[in-house]
Amino acid sequence: MDAAAARVPAEAARLWAELPVRVDWAAVAAQCAWAAARARALLVVPAVRLLVYLSLAMTVMILVEKLFVCAVCLAVRALRLGPDRRYRWEPIAAAAKYPMVLVQIPMYNEREVYKLSIGAACALEWPAERFVIQVLDDSTDPVVKDLVEMECHRWMSKGVNIKYEVRGNRKGYKAGALKEGLKHDYVKDCQYIAMFDADFQPESDFLLRTIPFLVHNPEIALVQARWKFVNSDECLLTRFQEMSLDYHFKYEQEAGSSVYSFFGFNGTAGVWRISAINDAGGWKDRTTVEDMDLAVRAMLRGWKFVYVGDIKVKSELPSTFKAYRFQQHRWSCGPANLFKKMMVEILENKKVSLWSKIHLWYDFFFVGKVAAHTVTFIYYCFAIPVSVMFPEIQIPLWGVVYIPTVITLLKALGTPSSFHLVILWVLFENVMSLHRIKAAVSGLLDAGGRVNEWVVTEKLGDANKTKPSINGSDSIKVIDVKLTELDVKLTEPLVPKIVKRRTRFWERYHFSELSVGICIILCGCYDMFYAKKGYYIFLFLQGTAFLVVGFGYDPTILYCQEGHRYSIGILPISHGQI
Repeated sequence: MDAAAARVPAEAARLWAELPVRVDWAAVAAQCAWAAARARALLVVPAVRLLVYLSLAMTVMILVEKLFVCAVCLAVRALRLGPDRRYRWEPIAAAAKYPMVLVQIPMYNEREVYKLSIGAACALEWPAERFVIQVLDDSTDPVVKDLVEMECHRWMSKGVNIKYEVRGNRKGYKAGALKEGLKHDYVKDCQYIAMFDADFQPESDFLLRTIPFLVHNPEIALVQARWKFVNSDECLLTRFQEMSLDYHFKYEQEAGSSVYSFFGFNGTAGVWRISAINDAGGWKDRTTVEDMDLAVRAMLRGWKFVYVGDIKVKSELPSTFKAYRFQQHRWSCGPANLFKKMMVEILENKKVSLWSKIHLWYDFFFVGKVAAHTVTFIYYCFAIPVSVMFPEIQIPLWGVVYIPTVITLLKALGTPSSFHLVILWVLFENVMSLHRIKAAVSGLLDAGGRVNEWVVTEKLGDANKTKPSINGSDSIKVIDVKLTELDVKLTEPLVPKIVKRRTRFWERYHFSELSVGICIILCGCYDMFYAKKGYYIFLFLQGTAFLVVGFGYDPTILYCQEGHRYSIGILPISHGQI
């Protein structure tokens, strides 16, 4: 048996030697190299070059949009063309003329902030008989439901017209709750709705400053106030969010209101005309951005919106990376999905001007919700790094340095106090672009299980750092008690901060960010030693930012007060709360 087995290799060697054809491995290698070179020249290089050209074109689009927005806002401020100059506004003089107002507060397991939002709403200056507060509680935690109901009854006993409403399911999430809330009989007498998320605290004069726009201008459907962030100084993560959102409110919203009388409703801190909601078809839950959906449909019906930046409503920013990622997925996927569902309807609309349709289709949706997410990742995190591998591809200096710098500086104008954080902010925004582009693509293709997923943004009760103010006149006091006389102080934490369990290995690390970070750093090394294009400094910084996030640490320095001392450190993302 062993002898027969030994003869097999020998026989195979003899047959191979007798074959008339010999394999020239050097020739095979040369053929493979030739095929690879042809594929590189005919497929890879043209594809990368096309990607660079498309990215440059979208970058120019974004630059033009930012320049236009900033020019409009500067002109508005220089000429003092505020909303009170463009529209009629005068205070409501007689109590008999006060319209009936509904205040809606949707909630879902809001243990940490429910007292703050309800207390601030109950302190609004408005005749007690002319407004009703509606707490729409979708909580699944029975303990939280009992706490919210008890709080409503406590205010009810003090003479506040407050209603505690629950429903049997969470169908439609927030849109479903708001839609269900409008079906109650007492809502039929209301003309306007003021909406506040559970972590928002309006000032006591909020209704006095917003409702007159709606009363004196029947063409206005929505008055939107600005968000003020009470925990923006908590860490770099909240500082970065403040920088992005301040630009959105101070420039994008202002420009949309001034030029087009339209902008995307932010879902909270706004007052709607109920007849406009009904005219637009009411609340729909077809996307996770029910607020934007309603705003677009109302605009296509010919209604106008007004943004009042001087009115600020306190709110809380997500201070954990997990909560921020969920929020950004919803904010990126939802608009892209809505654009897909409404792009034809926008073009076929007959009630609005061509100028308004171009703004809505091109500027608001394509540039703002699709191109911005696409170019940030495809250009800065893929095309530029990969271009170092191809000497044939030369990106012009204006496309690599000048235009990106101008765009960044224009966006940083919203928060001048954080200008020293611009570089870190840009690196972090580029990392988040990976998450946003995946969400936007899934929304455009209407694919994936998370397209219509609604995850409520986690709140830690950080809004209790500031106290709601009451500065109303005696003639329209809603209640005759001061917040300082309440049995529970609104400025104290409501529950202790809970440290989450340590997550498993595969839950802690973000492998997509790790993969992108490694590839970008390798491209940086290639550029430094071979290509010599000078991109390596940016590539090393950007790759490191991806790795920092990928290894489970968000790039934020957390400030934790310990008596009169402050400790500085970096905490893992998965360790949860601060």
